[in-house]
Amino acid sequence: QVQLVESGGGSVQAGGSLRLSCTASGRTSSIRAMGWYRQAPGEQRELVATITSGGTTNHADSVKGRFAISRDRAKNTVYLQMDSLAPTDTAVYYCRVDLGPYYDHDYIKAGGTYWGRGTQVTVSS
Repeated sequence: QVQLVESGGGSVQAGGSLRLSCTASGRTSSIRAMGWYRQAPGEQRELVATITSGGTTNHADSVKGRFAISRDRAKNTVYLQMDSLAPTDTAVYYCRVDLGPYYDHDYIKAGGTYWGRGTQVTVSS
């Protein structure tokens, strides 16, 4: 019901910056929240930052003060501005959307969680 396209990943030197973008299409009117998660080699996928449809944000302690999540409702796009990048930020970053219940031809449908394919971020020392 929702498709996600991520962009903005790449390789940077420590202390550099990147801006990730994730654009959603499909049942975007039912989106409750969008966010970014990351997974480093051999590690569990972890939350980086989320933003609800009402604008409430949440950032992991490890990125507070360095990363900032934002959104453009009209474009159904969420951004992650990453500054002061460190090698420990190296990971595959995944966009996620949480879809709430919605109506389809007068029948209510369950929501769900959708993930992008991921974009690689590599930070060298």
